[in-house]
Amino acid sequence: MSTEGQEYQNYSRNMHDQCRSLMYYHVTFTMADGTSFDGIIEGVDGDEVTVLAGEDVMDRESETDEDSRQYYGGYGGYGGYGGYGRPRRRFRRFRRRRFPVGSLAALALLPYLAPPPYPYYGGYPYY
Repeated sequence: MSTEGQEYQNYSRNMHDQCRSLMYYHVTFTMADGTSFDGIIEGVDGDEVTVLAGEDVMDRESETDEDSRQYYGGYGGYGGYGGYGRPRRRFRRFRRRRFPVGSLAALALLPYLAPPPYPYYGGYPYY
């Protein structure tokens, strides 16, 4: 067996183990062609990874809405929302997709910032 084939097998095995250790976590995937996306690893079997890939969806309510109200406060009045005073709503949707383990270049856990702990109140003693 050539060293190139063995290196690919080791890389594939390491990526498979990394996917298995990050299962059910929200991670960022970087593919071998340079594209990246975020998703939740749902399953790893054989040479494929099942991912719930995230995508943004914009609400089309304002395009088909016959009621042309204008809102003057809160969102900036007349500014930049297609004549309406409110922005279009944005939603997040997850779709199930399958990728070969060999096409993954890197995985990174998404950093979520935890709120700071509640500060200790060293005020008046209890009597």
